[in-house]
Amino acid sequence: MNDPQGFEAISRREQGLQRRLSAAQMSMIAIGGAIGTGLFMGSAFAIGFAGPSVLLSYAIGALITLLLMGCLAEMTVAHATPGSFGAFAEHYVGPLAGFLVRYAYWAAIVLAVGTEVTAVAMYMKYWFAGVPEWVWILSFSSLLIGLNASSVKAFGNFEYCFSTLKIAAIVAFILLGAYLVFGSANPAYGMHNYSAHGGFFPHGLKGMWIAVVVSIFSYLSVEMIAVAAAEAEHPEQAVKSAFRSTIVRLVVFYLLTLALMLAIVPWNQAGQSQSPFVTVMRAIGLPGATGVMNFVVLVAALSAMNSQLYITTRMMFSLSRAGHAPKGLGELSRKGVPLNALLLSSVGIALATLLNLVYPEQSFTLMMAVSMFGALFTWLMIFFTHLCFRRHRARHGGAPLAFRMRLAPWSTLLGLLLMAAILATTFFTEAFRMTLVFGVPFLALLTAFYLAFVRRPGRDSPVERATP
Repeated sequence: MNDPQGFEAISRREQGLQRRLSAAQMSMIAIGGAIGTGLFMGSAFAIGFAGPSVLLSYAIGALITLLLMGCLAEMTVAHATPGSFGAFAEHYVGPLAGFLVRYAYWAAIVLAVGTEVTAVAMYMKYWFAGVPEWVWILSFSSLLIGLNASSVKAFGNFEYCFSTLKIAAIVAFILLGAYLVFGSANPAYGMHNYSAHGGFFPHGLKGMWIAVVVSIFSYLSVEMIAVAAAEAEHPEQAVKSAFRSTIVRLVVFYLLTLALMLAIVPWNQAGQSQSPFVTVMRAIGLPGATGVMNFVVLVAALSAMNSQLYITTRMMFSLSRAGHAPKGLGELSRKGVPLNALLLSSVGIALATLLNLVYPEQSFTLMMAVSMFGALFTWLMIFFTHLCFRRHRARHGGAPLAFRMRLAPWSTLLGLLLMAAILATTFFTEAFRMTLVFGVPFLALLTAFYLAFVRRPGRDSPVERATP
């Protein structure tokens, strides 16, 4: 299982995808995935929990993200494959771990896109109130499915443009905010807002820690860079470059944006709005603030849908090639796209969207709980897999690592403990309690399915079944 040559078999069975993504596109894919509606909309939720101490919350979240990307970068530079962290878990932890990580992550992203596409239709109602929601859902879904079906290069180009627009909006906000705080004579703006209305910790350390959970959801999707590495022109260079640039930009964008936001608008106002960005723009009298923000959030949602559809397709492709899904889902088009896996992911997204439209209240709780659990479970397993990866190398040796995680394994262990604490915190927080209530049974069902139908005596090995 964990023999030194074992991962070569996994790499061979997942061959066939085209290497067409540049280092710049890789970096933008990771940034675009992390800078989504979590920053533009979800930051109000975090501010409501923590007040000004949300800056510490996002700093802790950034530290965890840094540790996670270090683990992923080290393993991905050593083994760039579409299954990524799922394939790493399969080889270094065990087949069941690889099965659970890939299916939990696939389900998490499919359900997340189902809620995202519904939100896109709601954003479009701002300009076209009379158009039914299903028109926008069908139109945008068809557009993004078509893009992902054409080629990985088309996906990369589109995501690059989406991410550029989001980054431009954030940079513009930072420049405007910096001018207001440091160049304006208005006494309402300034650092004194950090200590007003209950102080820096208005809800204590508990509120600050709960906001860390929210911050993690904002940073989620940076892991997709490890999946995209399998289709990069120069995987080793692309991963190293994207890792370094992504972390710096994410920390600067998130922390600087929030710091300026809280210096302009008191936290008890920013934490009540649907979007703190709109609150700030209205406070300074910027005309058309709501329309501008609606467009930015629309772009953020479309970007998230685009990248998440890409990721779900590659995860299902990897599951098929591992023998954990029908063999046809591992087939590739002439352009190197796993079309059948894309269609299955699209059907899953369509069902999630339908449930969200027909039974909005009942389905939303279940879908978001499973989605949140799958994402947090995946991050937890990435840290655990990296510990096993290092232990494997200590026992069996291997070529020198081209990229090394600093202070490992202690830094990895720190990330693992922090993620375990965050997952446990969800149970004791009313807003997130359903994460474990629905997530643990979902994981148990996946495990039972694996033991009953996948792990059978006399069954051919995944490589024998799935290698084309």
